[in-house]
Amino acid sequence: MADIKKRVYRFGAKKAEGDGKMRELLGGKGANLAEMNLLGMPVPAGFTITTECCTEYYRLGGGYTPELKAEVAAALEATEKIMGKTTRTIRSS
Repeated sequence: MADIKKRVYRFGAKKAEGDGKMRELLGGKGANLAEMNLLGMPVPAGFTITTECCTEYYRLGGGYTPELKAEVAAALEATEKIMGKTTRTIRSS
């Protein structure tokens, strides 16, 4: 069965997929950014990659899964939409 674990949590426009109680999963900074956004503080939109991805990165020998890459791409697109900005495409060699 496919692994459908959520690895990326978005926040922006006074909404967040996480909150301050998710410190273990999102790390202190990620949990606080989500919570501040929910409180309506002027926090730029963004996303947090879970702390579990660090373990996964080392388990994979310094790599990441296609699923994580897709989640990050979707989160970046959502962040760009909220912020009204776009980023340059970075091509790997």
